Amino acid sequence: MSTLDKLSATYNPVEIEAGTYQNWEEKGYFKPTTDKEQSFSIALPPPNVTGSLHMGHGFNNTIMDSLTRYHRMKGFNTLWQPGTDHAGIATQMVVERQLGLQNITRHDLGREKFLEKVWEWKAQSGGTITQQIRRLGSSVDWSRERFTMDDDLSDVVKEVFVRLFEEGLIYRGKRLVNWDPKLHTALSDLEVESSEEQGSLWHFKYFFADKSLKTADGKDHLVVATTRPETLLGDTAVAVHPEDERYGHLIGKTIVLPITGREVPIVADDYVEKDFGTGCVKITPAHDFNDYEVGKRHNLPLINIFNINAEILAEFDFIKKSDEAVSERITAPSDYAGLERFEARKKLVAQAESEGWLEKIEPYTLKAPRGDRSGVIVEPFLTDQWYVRAAVLAKPAIEAVQDGRIKFVPEQYTNMYMAWMRDIQDWCISRQLWWGHRIPAWYDDAGNIYVGRSEEEVRQKHNLGDTALKQDEDVLDTWFSSALWTFSTLGWTGKEELDLQNEILQKFHPTSVLVTGFDIIFFWVARMIMMTMHFVKDQDGTPQVPFKTVYVHGLVRDSEGQKMSKSKGNVLDPLDLIDGIDLESLVAKRTSGLMNPKQASKIEKATRKEFENGINAYGTDAVRFTFCALANTGRDIKFDLKRVEGYRNFCNKIWNATRFVLMNVDGKEIHQAAKPELWELPEQWIISRLQKAELAVKLAFETYRLDLASQAIYDFIWNEYCDWYVELTKPVLNDPNISDERKAQVRYVLLSVMEVALRLTHPIMPFITEEIWQTLTPMIGRGGESIMLAQYPIADESRINEQAENDMNWLQGLIGAVRNIRGEMNLGNAKLLPVLLQNINEGEKTQIQRIEPLFKALAKVESLAFLGNDEKAPLSSSSVVGGAVVLVPMKGLIDPAVELARLNKELEKLTKQYDQIANKLNNEAFVAKAPASVVSAEREKLSELEGQIGKVKESMGEIDAL
Repeated sequence: MSTLDKLSATYNPVEIEAGTYQNWEEKGYFKPTTDKEQSFSIALPPPNVTGSLHMGHGFNNTIMDSLTRYHRMKGFNTLWQPGTDHAGIATQMVVERQLGLQNITRHDLGREKFLEKVWEWKAQSGGTITQQIRRLGSSVDWSRERFTMDDDLSDVVKEVFVRLFEEGLIYRGKRLVNWDPKLHTALSDLEVESSEEQGSLWHFKYFFADKSLKTADGKDHLVVATTRPETLLGDTAVAVHPEDERYGHLIGKTIVLPITGREVPIVADDYVEKDFGTGCVKITPAHDFNDYEVGKRHNLPLINIFNINAEILAEFDFIKKSDEAVSERITAPSDYAGLERFEARKKLVAQAESEGWLEKIEPYTLKAPRGDRSGVIVEPFLTDQWYVRAAVLAKPAIEAVQDGRIKFVPEQYTNMYMAWMRDIQDWCISRQLWWGHRIPAWYDDAGNIYVGRSEEEVRQKHNLGDTALKQDEDVLDTWFSSALWTFSTLGWTGKEELDLQNEILQKFHPTSVLVTGFDIIFFWVARMIMMTMHFVKDQDGTPQVPFKTVYVHGLVRDSEGQKMSKSKGNVLDPLDLIDGIDLESLVAKRTSGLMNPKQASKIEKATRKEFENGINAYGTDAVRFTFCALANTGRDIKFDLKRVEGYRNFCNKIWNATRFVLMNVDGKEIHQAAKPELWELPEQWIISRLQKAELAVKLAFETYRLDLASQAIYDFIWNEYCDWYVELTKPVLNDPNISDERKAQVRYVLLSVMEVALRLTHPIMPFITEEIWQTLTPMIGRGGESIMLAQYPIADESRINEQAENDMNWLQGLIGAVRNIRGEMNLGNAKLLPVLLQNINEGEKTQIQRIEPLFKALAKVESLAFLGNDEKAPLSSSSVVGGAVVLVPMKGLIDPAVELARLNKELEKLTKQYDQIANKLNNEAFVAKAPASVVSAEREKLSELEGQIGKVKESMGEIDAL
């Protein structure tokens, strides 16, 4: 089999990608060694075990893999640590949904049996996303794959919890949380999605307890507005701004709450916007986060009116001060007890209207907070939860960024991080779920709390003997275990002697870089920094950071800049782009699970219009290259399939260029080393350009500008190697008068430059580069087991040849000028042309004389002459290169009669267009009614047509003179 036959006639990504990844993994190429001096490590942000690949994963993984492959080829000891997150609430919901199909609830099974079901599901379906990550070409060390619920990682979670508790940095307290009334759990802010919805603003009258009191305008009541009328039952104050002159005389007085009849004070607080509404705000500390803070400032009591289902309690919980236990119960209005919150709202509004204390109702656009899993409105809810005192942990985490131990790329995200950290609140770490790390705390019958790594440890430590103990029912927030990810996955135990002996931990921690989206800088990045610095220390006791750099990328949006979402029907699956998908499958995928038939129909129609034939199989390399080309630091990216198609064409270009090269070198003499003495301008130029491309790509990788790296690679391979150097070699290889020695060296340069370009490209496009590299390298005495283990190209700046590049610039400019003239004058590509050059200085003339043979051969020029600046040129078609004028005399090249006929036809067409626009602009009604931008655009078109008509007439006059 010839070398050419090893590459199929057409590029088929599915074929070449199929077995390549499996080969890499089986041969252990992704595994690190510990025998190299420099280390590079990345911890894969653990995707949810329930998840499947989305565009964010594709983008994120492409960046991380490109960085990992780059450093591996640079000779670094490289570890990309993989793993998945147990995803507490998401996983529990998946399994509960499956049980629901059998009319079984988790409560029917009980905790232990339910958790068995979750583990069964994880064993059967939990590996979907890791298989998909393989399809992206991600070179993670799968032999070290971890799961946040693995036994040793769970031990780390317990160790950290216990230590923080013993240090007084974890406590249990009653605070407001985001409460999901459907799932019965607290939610983090990241698990709450707020979107604009149409609602109402209800205005209620609150009458003064002292009947003699009046407002400045003589009223015996205040008017407060609210979007949540049902919370009126839990109000404990009305607030006004301290500088609001309308209400200054009322501060300290009281009003009587409707329905309940309770007296509550009027307080002054800066939180109130005096220019918004009436300037009076009802304060419900137990059911609003802002009100909770106002309540703390004024020592207001808290009244909880809801149960866990967001139904009105029969007896309200009355708490004298925040963080205190319930001090008494208040009987609720009997006709409200047990009502669901929105039913209570309807009843309350109806009562207000009938009793005359409803002032008015206005339509109002509000931000509705919904649980991202349940879809129900989240309720601020007062409940006992576990908290981390984050401010203590935040101090060293702030200092690490300030002193440069951790750098954000781009730097602008430092400010976002600092703003969050300096205003950090205690972190609620408990969740009312069954799946997750159960909180290592036990209670006796008296309610005393005992924290330890196990019940056995608790009993021994506190001499509890046979005392009845019950473990806390709650589990830890998923972000708690994720915060330990960089060191827990590397085998940290918390036992200093063992950790110092852990070669992997010592070699790869701190990790080199964290690649993440800006949306989780606080939820994950900040917490990793806080936790790591508190627990992981160097041998001298200095706190370690979890990573040295945080590379923050934007979010992937559709081609219009819209967020990708199921409800919008604009979601793209990276695997569909890689492997292709037919139209019917795509339609079914986009509309499945949508509850609204009208919405589903709209999405189906839009999908059929946009993707008439489904989505082609673009292959992993084209998708990866697209991600990198769009990866401008920090900004959201607009993902356009046209870009993917363009980079699929780039892969095709590389494939076809390789096959062309092989056709011209296979079976012929090829030098096995560079012989610069045999190089002429094309070789000097392409080698010089290669060094500059290597420098540009190196700088781009080191500054996390993968968009610039991909652009430099694209420009060099397509625009310089394929479009120019390959073309420049054809006259040499096909000329029988050129020596075999020179041809053998040209073949070597053709192959060696492509080989280097493949290594340069490999981190971004691993599959096609591996396939071609394995084919090419034996021909020039290079090669190895895999391109991913080969050395990354290092620029040799001594081979940068500015004269060759300047000469080549002239050659490219002159050839381009002649090609333009051929096109404008319809001269075809076969005819040899005479060329005149004018406005050329002596230095430029010397340069052009050096390139004259190549220029004549490639531009198909029969003669080249120089005209003095004052010499009159014959009638010619011209083009400008720099300051030089390139002229091609027309005499003898065209048939005047035929060309005049063509120009007359062009003139008629342009004149007709001109008249149409001129008539439109002469119409006063059009100019008066049309938008100014439209009128301006029409005038610009008219001006352009006027210029084009003038040029055609000028050409006609010149031809008449022939």
